[in-house]
Amino acid sequence: MLEAVKVSTSELQPGMYVSSLDRPWLEVPFPIQGFRIKTSNDVALIQRYCQYVFVDAVKSDASASRVDFKLAGRPRKSPEEIFKGRTIRPYRDSKSWTEEFPRAKAAVDTLTETVDSIFHQVSTGGALDMAKVKQSVDPMIDSISRNPDACIWLARMKQQDAYTYQHSVGASIWAVALGRQLGLPKSDLRSLAVGGLLFDIGKLRVSQDLLGAARTLTEAEFTEVRRHVDVGLEMIRDSGLMNKDVLDMVAFHHERHNGSGYPGGRSGDSIPVYARIAAIVDCYDAITSHRSYARAIPPSEAIKKLYEWRDIDFQAELVEAFIQAVGIYPAGTLVELSSGEVAVVIAEYRTRRLRPKVMVLLDADKQAVAEMKVVDLLQQTSSPDGTALEIRSSLEPEAYGIDMAAIRL
Repeated sequence: MLEAVKVSTSELQPGMYVSSLDRPWLEVPFPIQGFRIKTSNDVALIQRYCQYVFVDAVKSDASASRVDFKLAGRPRKSPEEIFKGRTIRPYRDSKSWTEEFPRAKAAVDTLTETVDSIFHQVSTGGALDMAKVKQSVDPMIDSISRNPDACIWLARMKQQDAYTYQHSVGASIWAVALGRQLGLPKSDLRSLAVGGLLFDIGKLRVSQDLLGAARTLTEAEFTEVRRHVDVGLEMIRDSGLMNKDVLDMVAFHHERHNGSGYPGGRSGDSIPVYARIAAIVDCYDAITSHRSYARAIPPSEAIKKLYEWRDIDFQAELVEAFIQAVGIYPAGTLVELSSGEVAVVIAEYRTRRLRPKVMVLLDADKQAVAEMKVVDLLQQTSSPDGTALEIRSSLEPEAYGIDMAAIRL
């Protein structure tokens, strides 16, 4: 069990490790996996948001004053514990968003074109070209390794038609971004990329009328849709691919942490870890995309839903890592500022999730600006009139008639 105690923020000291708060992590600019207080400035920042926190006795420095700790909560597993046998090493951004964007666009364009070609071939009865699949993901993996924000932007910009095709590209990007956040080696990022592309490929051989039905399916119809798992596995095995992690993503991406999923009703650690990742990215990309039976929800709302579903549908540690990877306001998210202006997020600060870099599209009267301007909310904290400048809310993808796909940088 995790040793933690409730501590008033007035009693906090440098060296203490904060493991939980008196409010949702998503409402504050702190790392959601917990953090060690380093300076008195950190204490002052915590006091701005919280009245009390929980301090972890084990992770706190010995120099911090001891208090009567009690048992509370459960221990969080580290990436090394989750991915036993893998070498975990943190990534660092080696390119800025501006530097990376042209290469990311070329990589995602190539990936999308290849997927369209491969999936068209499969949907008309052809074989799955696994060599093409593997080759197509490498430039995207390299781009995300250097700086994930550009590919995340492009995943958000995807067209809303041909849902299965675009969903596969999006899921692949989200899976690699999460793998990078976890510190997985390139070989594992490749497995995540391929698995993200292919875990729903069986849907190409299932009735498209059922997949696009804007009504509740009958039990027989739902059984038919579920068949895409077995169909996808058969297609991939026929292609000659024997990568267990990819096969696990296909076989078990509809399983849920509490055992409520299918096909086997697996739960917890009995679900292969790469399938747990697939489940998260599958859900996130689906609910942030327009589908025949549901409209897209803003990324910030989707993130809050994932956070609420921790240890219910999805493993908490992986959900928290995913939030760290894509941010509360991922690149490509439409937001309204406290000034009334409407902007699109173009770069996420993964250590300051609430203050990304944005590009203003509409003025306070919701009219198109004559010239788009970039505002770094980490640096610019107030409007010209001296009032605080921050994100007021995220918006629906097509709010105020903005065509996200038409935005040019």
